[in-house]
Amino acid sequence: MEDQKVKYSLPSTKISAYLQLALNVALLFLSITLCVLLAKEIIYFISISIFTPNLDIKYDHLERILVFFLYFEFIAMIAKYFQEEYHFPIRYFLYIGITAMVRLIIVYHDNPLHTLLFTLATLVLILGFVLMNSASGRKGRM
Repeated sequence: MEDQKVKYSLPSTKISAYLQLALNVALLFLSITLCVLLAKEIIYFISISIFTPNLDIKYDHLERILVFFLYFEFIAMIAKYFQEEYHFPIRYFLYIGITAMVRLIIVYHDNPLHTLLFTLATLVLILGFVLMNSASGRKGRM
């Protein structure tokens, strides 16, 4: 009787293909949105540099510069995802984390304890990056 059961589920390969397609479409829309936001930041930087040449660099401008790099890193990570055949390299997440932590240190530096914790988190991310690179370097020599 068990042999006569009819399977009504989709094969796992079809489900995987549909989910991969949905992920790729979502990442495509996300990358387009990030490109638009990146262009908006570039226009802002150009307008600030042309129309206010004697502007003092303040923390809000530094924050926008770091947000610019976050956009850039996310776009690079999405491009690398498609180049690496649907795989996110962990080093790009570490780059983004380090940039985000530096941004937090610059923007929210009023509380010394928070600044210390942000700095320690940045140090952990950098150590993870160094360990990952040294492990992959040893792997390449073998």
